[in-house]
Order: sequence, then C-alpha cells, then structure tokens
Amino acid sequence: MSQRKFLVIADDSPEFQAALRFACRRARSTGGHVALLRVIEPAVFEHWSGVRDEIERQAREEAEQVLQKMAEYVVEQSGMAPEFIILDADNTRAALRKVISDDPDIKILVLAAAVGGRGPGPLVASIAKEGVKWGARKVPVTVVPGDLTDDEIADLA
Repeated sequence: MSQRKFLVIADDSPEFQAALRFACRRARSTGGHVALLRVIEPAVFEHWSGVRDEIERQAREEAEQVLQKMAEYVVEQSGMAPEFIILDADNTRAALRKVISDDPDIKILVLAAAVGGRGPGPLVASIAKEGVKWGARKVPVTVVPGDLTDDEIADLA
C-alpha cells in the first residue's frame, strides 16, 4: 500500500511556511509524509550557452540547499524525512501538472493563501479561475490561510 504524500511548493513566498507547517502536521497525524517541490524556471539566455548552463547549475545547487535547510524542520514536525522534487519547468503550474501526473502517491496539494491583503496568491487564484487540471488525476487542494499561527495549525491539522 502506498503512503500518502502531501505536496507543498517550496517557494520563497511568506505564506509557504504556513503551507509547510500544515502539511507536516497533517502528515504526522495521518501517517503520511511531505514532498517538497522546488521549481526552477529556465534561464533566459539566447547567446552564450556556457553562461546559461552555469546559471542553471547554480539554480539547481541553490534549490538543493534550500530543500536541505527545510528537511530538519520537516523531520521534526512530521516525523519523517521529506521527499525532494526539483523540476525545471516554464512555470509552477506546468511543474505541478507533471509531478502530480507522474506520482500516484501524491494525494493532496497543500497551498497557502497570500497574507497582508495581497489577494489569494497567483497559484490559488489560477486554480480558482481555471480549475485543477492535472491530466487524468484528480487531487484535492487544501488552501491554508497564510497567516495561521502555529497553535491554530496544530488545532486544525
């Protein structure tokens, strides 16, 4: 039997931490684990392919470092090491489509709404407008308020 994965987009947004905390707590309470997706968008260099290659290498290295920093927190909060997914894609939505289509163990996508009156955030707004299109798979999306406190998350998850 496969284990339930909670997919979280590991980006640099302020609300990411709320999504990660919630996913970790849900994973712990349900016996699942967290998968962290870091998307690397392509470098825009039409000339000097060596420069483009170096920028892409540095972006991948940075993505690995960011995910490694998060791993300790995920283990502490969920009880299990996270799965790292680093994907080169034109945008986050395209990366999500690929990852969710390729991995049947991903059962829930956890997003957090933007904080500070900035609207729901670009991905949440996109899903609300265009729907959830992951190919043949249907995956529930949990949208967590981005400004939930640790205590509120613990109470909900």
